[in-house]
Amino acid sequence: MDLFTSVPQVILTSLLSVASLFLIAKALGHKQMAQLDFFDYITGITIGSIAAELATELEKPLHPLISMIVYGIISILLSKLTTNYPKSRKFVNGSPILLMNNGKLYRQNMKKAKLDLSEFLMMCRQQGYFDINEIQAAVFEYNGMLTILPHALKRPINPTDLNLTPKEDTLCTEIIMDGHIINRNLTHLGFDEKWLQKQLKSHGYENTSEIFLGISDRDGKVSFFPMDEK
Repeated sequence: MDLFTSVPQVILTSLLSVASLFLIAKALGHKQMAQLDFFDYITGITIGSIAAELATELEKPLHPLISMIVYGIISILLSKLTTNYPKSRKFVNGSPILLMNNGKLYRQNMKKAKLDLSEFLMMCRQQGYFDINEIQAAVFEYNGMLTILPHALKRPINPTDLNLTPKEDTLCTEIIMDGHIINRNLTHLGFDEKWLQKQLKSHGYENTSEIFLGISDRDGKVSFFPMDEK
């Protein structure tokens, strides 16, 4: 095949590969790596490999494209199956495995989870537990993450332990970014530019061009981060 005729074909198949991969990823939904179950992880790798093959397949690009679509459809159907029929989740995704409870390690469950003691201790350390005596229970989730319940004396104190009822926090919203006012966010919070200018003056700033980032909550509590780090 002539070089000058193959280059445009490679460009076209690459664009087709990127577009197909984008559409399938959007259809599958957004998940973090830690949220992927084993089948999702393998399917993602496979679809990526097929997409790479599609980018350079000049003779029959339809074949890898069909394979990508089939894998995508199967993943979507399995996702809908586990959503609509909870009993199928154990078969498709697996189920959580109790590895430790009340100071007792379950050796057989560790074998079932295909974890050895070194891996288990490493996962405990990653969550800040260097002494497993601080752990009440540990569960190995189906996505490969370890969930730990610490002993009551090792848990962080929360307001209910002290019989306190603190006011609920409100979300902070960006009102200035790179010196520019985000008008839609300012309006959403119920404020205007006049209010914003007043806040700037009270914090010692003349105009928004001095502000790298400005945030505020609905109560009008603002924080400004200047352009000049000094």
